[in-house]
Amino acid sequence: MEKAAFEGWLESVSAYFLTLSDQQRNQSLDQLISLSGAVQLRHLSNGLEALLKRDFLRLLPLELTFYLLHWLDPQTLLTCCLVCKQWNKVISACTEVWQGVCQDLGWRIDDSIQDASHWKGIYLKAKLRMMQLKDQEAFETSSLIGHSARVYALYYKDGLLCTGSDDLSAKLWDVRTGQCIYGIQTHTCATVKFDEQKLVTGSFDNTIACWEWSTGAKIQQFRGHTGAVFSVDYKDDLDTLVSGSADFSVKVWSLSAGVCLNTLTGHTEWVTKVILQKSEVESMVHCPGDYILLSADKYEIKVWPIGREINCKCLKTLSVSEDRSVCLQPRLQFDGRYVVCSSDLGVYQWDFASFDILRVIKTQDPANLSLLSFGEVFSLLFDTDFLYVMDLRTEKITGRWPLPAYRKSKRGSSFLPGVTSWLNGLDGRNDSGLVFATSMPDHSIHLVLWKENR
Repeated sequence: MEKAAFEGWLESVSAYFLTLSDQQRNQSLDQLISLSGAVQLRHLSNGLEALLKRDFLRLLPLELTFYLLHWLDPQTLLTCCLVCKQWNKVISACTEVWQGVCQDLGWRIDDSIQDASHWKGIYLKAKLRMMQLKDQEAFETSSLIGHSARVYALYYKDGLLCTGSDDLSAKLWDVRTGQCIYGIQTHTCATVKFDEQKLVTGSFDNTIACWEWSTGAKIQQFRGHTGAVFSVDYKDDLDTLVSGSADFSVKVWSLSAGVCLNTLTGHTEWVTKVILQKSEVESMVHCPGDYILLSADKYEIKVWPIGREINCKCLKTLSVSEDRSVCLQPRLQFDGRYVVCSSDLGVYQWDFASFDILRVIKTQDPANLSLLSFGEVFSLLFDTDFLYVMDLRTEKITGRWPLPAYRKSKRGSSFLPGVTSWLNGLDGRNDSGLVFATSMPDHSIHLVLWKENR
């Protein structure tokens, strides 16, 4: 017998003897002493064979069985389900095990659902979806056709996509059916935002307008900027609209009256993005529930208090480099807790409570890779050739999708993400609908959508 084989045999023998009681162990030793070498080996082999044939899933307490199952990888769990009906019944009843493997794949877990078969089914769907992402089979494409000139402005909400064009029109589309719901005559649009009743547009003609969808009538006009308006945001409960312009300023307007309440200065580059959002955290300068305005240019992000006072002063300026050697991209994101922005060095995430940089995600080509949306589990990025899904827990690309030659603008809003809830964790339902939209040189809008899993 070779040394390695003998050592393995010896370990098996030792393990076998540990399972015996003192009386059984003494009896076995007495028997071994009275037998020849070959007979001793046969006796031990028979004892080990009987031990190995014991069904530990039947013999162990259920709590201990579930604990042991936690150590198995998902594929082994599925293989074990095929051993027999009893094994399948026990393994399929372990809710925490299947919840755990779903979480490992980026699926959000609702602890109120304790049906193990539900989570096993979710895992199988999750595994299929992640394989599709890896194999470039998770998405499909379609196009919206109807504009006769460049489409520059895009905004998505609740299954509806608004497009603003140089053909002096804005259209509202049902992404699911591809049908145009509304089409109204406007000015040339650099940015758009809408709700059920109205559309707000910022224009290259330096003005902002508010339109009624049902009639196409202009409800309000906002004049005062001396450069193109690249970004707008508004809150009806504040009766406030904010705008960022190529004239380096941010303006705060009365939404209903159309009058300028304040002009915020301090930017030294085009203001390409403004966001009006409630803070969800507390710091030295703001409280939860306070309305905060973020404005971004090529190098800086400024934080302003809105609602406390008319003549507000900048609370904080966030930047990547003090010497302005690193550019920010206009895809600023703020959810009340974190500020996220992409730069030529990578994707930066700030904690809004402390204004500290929490993480910097380095990519292979950060100058050409743009941020679309940033979640808790996944991030959506793109370059001139592909749409990328990044797992933020590992900072690895888990899937990509080829893109056509589209009209990319580093200053404007000619591309956007669709449904973003799945970036905080897939839940078996939110992997549907629009993923990405961009304007094309032929004036159409190219859509990337989740492929339906039947």
